Amino acid sequence: MDFYERLLIGRENILPPRNVVQSDRWRYVRKRFSEFLNSISLSTEQFQDGQIKIHGVVKCLNKHYWGIDSGVLNCVLTGSWGKQTRVRPPRDIDILFLLPDGVYERYLQRKGNIQSQLLQEVKSVLLNTYSTTSMRGDGQVVMVPFNTFKVEVVPAFQLKNGQFWICDSNNQGRYKMADPVAEIQYFNSASEASNQNARDLVRMLKHWQESCSVPIKSFQLELLAVDFLLQWSNCGRDVFWYDWMVRDFFAYMIDQENSSIVQPGTCEEISLGNQWVAKAKKAHDSAYYACLYEYNNNDRLAKAYWQEVFGYAIKSALWLQ
Repeated sequence: MDFYERLLIGRENILPPRNVVQSDRWRYVRKRFSEFLNSISLSTEQFQDGQIKIHGVVKCLNKHYWGIDSGVLNCVLTGSWGKQTRVRPPRDIDILFLLPDGVYERYLQRKGNIQSQLLQEVKSVLLNTYSTTSMRGDGQVVMVPFNTFKVEVVPAFQLKNGQFWICDSNNQGRYKMADPVAEIQYFNSASEASNQNARDLVRMLKHWQESCSVPIKSFQLELLAVDFLLQWSNCGRDVFWYDWMVRDFFAYMIDQENSSIVQPGTCEEISLGNQWVAKAKKAHDSAYYACLYEYNNNDRLAKAYWQEVFGYAIKSALWLQ
């Protein structure tokens, strides 16, 4: 019996089965979590600003590499913009930009770390338009650090199977397989299967990650959230169940210490490690007690324990009515 199963048994001895018709219980959950999710969503102005940044960067690259005046073609939005899990305050915008095959052929003739050289070329192209921006091109991306958003461009070549080769300039350089389209499709399917709960859960987890400085990558949280929801018995429920969803996710997450997740499309196994475990345990403990107080409609104490997880973005439900 694993940690998650033991925890479930322990809960059954403390709380009765949840029933939506019990209007005298869990009175503040819907309002609290609905307002919390609204408060961490990008504002209209922030969303429009991000769209302008995307359009400008893609248009600049399209002009140079494809000879067209388009801010939408030859790119795939990945990360939070591709999966629609954006949160406030604004984070990175990840763009995979498709380069012509001729660029790949041209770089085959070069020596040394050709992936690093290619990243530097893309950086130079962008500097022609954004000359006052201090850019960096290393690892796998060219980063354009605007004041409001950081735009990270991943130059890529499309393969016949629909996947992509992206640059990895580390360790003398190589091309690495990526399949952002499969990742997005996998996440979208999980969101549909879970009544869009996957999208809401990931957004809350990203806020936890930021608020508590959790040493785990966002895409790892996304995959963990999906894996959790696809086996959670209440995955298709609505916001009334979000307190339990958060609590049970952390129980599930703790049990994944030193395990691996599989990247959709490429099937690459990625180790989760354990640096995040202590903060996940603390978050679970706080969420567990918050759920007890939600059951008893103790708004003040429920809020206090939720704020240990999510900070001051989650508020008293009484003030929100």
